[in-house]
Amino acid sequence: MRRVPWALLGVLILAQICYPLTSGDVRAGLTVATVLIGVALSVSHAALSRGRRAAAALVGTAMLGGFAVEAIGVATGFPFGTYDYSGELGPKLLGVPLIIPLAWTWMAWPAWLAAVRVVRGRLARIALAAAGLAAWDLFLDPQMVAEGYWRWQDAVPALPGLPGIPISNYLGWLGFALLLMTALSTVSTTNPQKDDGPMYALWLWTYFSSVLAHAVFLDLPASAVWGGVIMGAAVLPLLLRLRAPA
Repeated sequence: MRRVPWALLGVLILAQICYPLTSGDVRAGLTVATVLIGVALSVSHAALSRGRRAAAALVGTAMLGGFAVEAIGVATGFPFGTYDYSGELGPKLLGVPLIIPLAWTWMAWPAWLAAVRVVRGRLARIALAAAGLAAWDLFLDPQMVAEGYWRWQDAVPALPGLPGIPISNYLGWLGFALLLMTALSTVSTTNPQKDDGPMYALWLWTYFSSVLAHAVFLDLPASAVWGGVIMGAAVLPLLLRLRAPA
């Protein structure tokens, strides 16, 4: 069973490599499939490495909490700004595609475990994990907006080179990520474990593949720079820590 996360990671990477080679409905379907694989990867790893309580906490905070904040956001414009989703990502509930909160679940777990490996102390881990997860959105939102999967009605002020996405969106991500990581920290404060390798690989793969894809394949150079610098500040220290004993 310990090999399951590694196997799922391999399938996930293959799916993401195929993404820039597709378009239209095939690309949308591959997006949904990628998220589903990612959720299976993170939740299975949480259960195998930290137990059912940690897996349940991940689902409860990231998936259910993610859906709640997205539903509030679509209905009120808080905390991300006024936006709405297209119908290309599958069925919706309260205006939110059901696949969306799964993406929070997928990436919250590697962000948390990377922070556990890099820094000591609960508050430092919460801050680093939340910053890393929020910084991932510097890749995610420009990519998804370019595909037409969602849009903002009022996208100002925006970061230079990233039109169509208000700064409030990134601040909203950071605020919710802090709450999410605080909740995770109450049930997963253990030291790094030898079985955390798949999550470190996922975290690093997500960063480096995103920089490459945005810079070369998706024609999104500005998000490659913004994400490369800001998410890199949260991710790259992991490489140094992996060279040292856990």
